[in-house]
Amino acid sequence: MPESIAEAVARRRTFAIISHPDAGKTTLTEKLLLFGGAIQLAGEVKAKKDKIQTRSDWMKIERERGISVVTSVMTFEYGDHVFNLLDTPGHEDFADDTYRTLTAVDAAVMVIDAAKGIEPRTLKLFEVCRLRDIPIVTFVNKMDREARNPFEILDEVEEKLALDTAPMTWPIGQGKSFAGTYHLSRNAVRGSDSETDLTQVNGPEAALAAGRLPENERETFIEEASLAIEACRPFNLEAFREGHLTPVYFGSALRNYGVRDLIEALGSFAPQPRAQVADVRTVEATDDKMTAFVFKIQANMDPNHRDRIAFVRVCSGKLERGMKARLSRTGKPMGLTAPQFFFASQRQIADTAFAGDVVGIPNHGTLRIGDTLTEGEELVFQGVPNFAPEILRRVRLGDAMKAKKLKEALQQMAEEGVVQLFTPEDGSPAIVGVVGALQLDVLKERLSVEYGLPVSFEMSRFSMCRWISADSKTELERFVDRHRGDIARDLDGDPVFMAADGFSLNYEAERYPDIKMVAIKEYHVAKAA
Repeated sequence: MPESIAEAVARRRTFAIISHPDAGKTTLTEKLLLFGGAIQLAGEVKAKKDKIQTRSDWMKIERERGISVVTSVMTFEYGDHVFNLLDTPGHEDFADDTYRTLTAVDAAVMVIDAAKGIEPRTLKLFEVCRLRDIPIVTFVNKMDREARNPFEILDEVEEKLALDTAPMTWPIGQGKSFAGTYHLSRNAVRGSDSETDLTQVNGPEAALAAGRLPENERETFIEEASLAIEACRPFNLEAFREGHLTPVYFGSALRNYGVRDLIEALGSFAPQPRAQVADVRTVEATDDKMTAFVFKIQANMDPNHRDRIAFVRVCSGKLERGMKARLSRTGKPMGLTAPQFFFASQRQIADTAFAGDVVGIPNHGTLRIGDTLTEGEELVFQGVPNFAPEILRRVRLGDAMKAKKLKEALQQMAEEGVVQLFTPEDGSPAIVGVVGALQLDVLKERLSVEYGLPVSFEMSRFSMCRWISADSKTELERFVDRHRGDIARDLDGDPVFMAADGFSLNYEAERYPDIKMVAIKEYHVAKAA
């Protein structure tokens, strides 16, 4: 008997992993996929070339530098649940891609290095989650190495993140003697993740718990675990779902400790797909009619096929292969002939998808980030924000004969969200904008590899930009006319004021108080007429 929409939605868990680089996110991703049967051998996420299709980091520059620069999507099952894991870039230069990804999830796993605690990137990503009220499960990783005291880590999470903590497990030892976890509320022990079931014990002092440690470490463990039971805050599901409290798990993804606890926690506590706010109403995940929004575009995932995939988060109803959907931005119908599920760069046809699922829709530039798809209803989901870039550069092309090809390539890269593209009103060469310098490296690499366009970058006389608007169309046109050499158009044709520095920006803002200058722009909030 086919499951109902409500039953399908109840099984879904869509989450992202956030962390500072090197906290162990890639290893944790690999182990979660191993539990879901998505990969057969631990180690395939960092695999040899013949296994490369099972990695989450599939782009060449990612493999060379050992970093994630684009979001990968992986769907797998564990127990009764279907998990959609969105792996985010760890590097801060790709913050805009991460932010877009976090608009598409219902929960997040925050990975903390047990020796380093809360690091700057973790803090920034957490703040993004807080803006969206995303519930967070904390995984303290690398307990098999020298680590800080667990109480110290809990205190730091509470102080730096202003987030209540509820330790769910307690590490049995640390470093070389790390031997598993003691479940505080369930009075049970699990060694490695190969132990599918918990073993009931008579408290932390039981031989099964403390007995796993060298004799000189047992007393410390018993004291700390007993104190955690007595003094730490108990888990409260409502506080967690509201984003005020995080359950904390300890482990070592590399050594197969604690990951099973984590995935079981996501199944038990993480919310099922949430309602999504649109311009005319709030869309419930269990609504009958299909709705979805595009949060990411990826071109050339398969270099042999110059393809272009729009990643959409299904928000309600059932997305079915072959159905017709309405694109709110244009008002036109489009056929969903080959929606796809992903495992990193591998994919398979998705015959049906439900709220919470992330599917790829192949298209030739029809879909853009922030687009809404519906089963006919005229609605638009609240936009995915676009941030003013912090670095502006002109692109220098060695071969002037390839100028048209470069223009097309930059347009595609901008639609994909790799860079922002600004076309000056005075006809001078296009300017690209990025959040961090590493994005320029990615742009250069991809233009060379995918389009055969070797480029370099030149300093622009501008260092910052703001989107401009005014209540009066005449006032806006007057400002644009008077600053023709400092105005560019973005991908949507919206006007942007380019400034040499902060002083120039503030000076013009004071001279023209009727002109609104903003550093954040929502994607496509206007519906088709």
